[in-house]
Amino acid sequence: MLILCLFGLLGVPANLRGAETATRRVFIIPIREGIEPPLVYLVRRGVKEAMDAKADLIVLDMKTNGGRVDVTEEIIDILKNFKGETVTYVNDRAFSAGAFISVATQKIYMAPESVIGAAAPIMMAPGGTGVQDLPSTVEAKMNSGIRALVRREAQKNGYNIDVIEAMIDKNKELIIDGKTLNKKGDILTLTNIEAEEKYGNPPKPLLSSGTVSSIDNLLEELGYSNAQRTVIKSTGVEKVGSWINAISPLLLMIGIIGIYIEIKTPGVILPGVVAVCAFVLYFLGGYIAGLSGMEWIIVFVIGLALVFSELFLHPGTILPGLVGFLLILVSLVMAMVDMYPGTPSLPSLPQLKLPLQNLTIALTCSLVIAAILARFLPKTPMFRTLVSQGASGVTSVVELEQQQASHLGQIGVAVSNLRPGGKAKFGEQLLDVITQGEMISKGQPVRILRYSGSEAVVESAG
Repeated sequence: MLILCLFGLLGVPANLRGAETATRRVFIIPIREGIEPPLVYLVRRGVKEAMDAKADLIVLDMKTNGGRVDVTEEIIDILKNFKGETVTYVNDRAFSAGAFISVATQKIYMAPESVIGAAAPIMMAPGGTGVQDLPSTVEAKMNSGIRALVRREAQKNGYNIDVIEAMIDKNKELIIDGKTLNKKGDILTLTNIEAEEKYGNPPKPLLSSGTVSSIDNLLEELGYSNAQRTVIKSTGVEKVGSWINAISPLLLMIGIIGIYIEIKTPGVILPGVVAVCAFVLYFLGGYIAGLSGMEWIIVFVIGLALVFSELFLHPGTILPGLVGFLLILVSLVMAMVDMYPGTPSLPSLPQLKLPLQNLTIALTCSLVIAAILARFLPKTPMFRTLVSQGASGVTSVVELEQQQASHLGQIGVAVSNLRPGGKAKFGEQLLDVITQGEMISKGQPVRILRYSGSEAVVESAG
């Protein structure tokens, strides 16, 4: 007891309390300009960093005229992953989608002379040259959906639902304590003074918890003045990432077709280079979006190496190719799965929906294109040029045709199961072969009938 008293006289407990406060973490995420896809990446990165750091508070530093509803909904869903305290600081304005996002945080504070509201949905004119009226049916449908979304967040965070709906629906009249705050036909927009005015019994602020002049004053008001502060800054690549991810199915398709052509024309190199570039961009898009780390590109490379090992080094072993193919699929899906620190390591079905959809589109299109290429590419001058330049030991189309003609009638052994394609060995030469439809087991003798492009068409010689 004596020691505790001495500590009290020396002021040590206050210092200890200050040290404890200093260990608290605050993350500040700026919401600036239009609420468009690049902002999703910034918010996602900020929330994940805050979760990694076990932060106590996230502050949205808001100054926006609004933006897209779909992007707004995505940002709201991202914020739900953070289990600490969330606050919006309306730093000048929070119009439209900005007001929606503000309601998704637990408290709203506003700067002097700031405004919030005007959240009715609008439709941009073609070319982004201005705003045009929504058709009545479209307006009713959008209002219904948006009101449900924002009402859910307002209920969760204790805001007055009537106030929020008056910001969305111009047909909503808002009367509180006998005072008309919004007339029918108007869209509610509040100044900081109006938003913090108290109504009801017991009195409660209309929307804002108070007016503060700066982020510093806000943190002092919330009891975080000595907390460690991290400001999430835009890296400038978020916009690039949004472009990349918009074409992610196309990048996957280019990568798959590039590998297919490289396998069919070994040594040509160019299709392989194009494929590698497409896959690198695909994984880079996921990394910029804050969806995954670069670890999945390592998994992809390992899978690709196993597949090539099966095709060219150990044909017929099956297991390396199968494992490699599975690793490739897993890496392509997981590179676009939105995972958060502290959440289950296995993704849920909703998390897998978009990546699987993109992969399905890419694989389907790739199979169609591969079938077309297999049928028509060998007959094109481009294919002959590529093969004549890339085939080992073959310097002209004439030599290639002569070499293939010399193989006709040769008998070899299938070194992999032909279902119907695979590998067969003729003397010391390993060839890509395909049957006429029948299945031939590994180790069975086969005879070359003709060539289809670069593949030898074979039949059973047993």
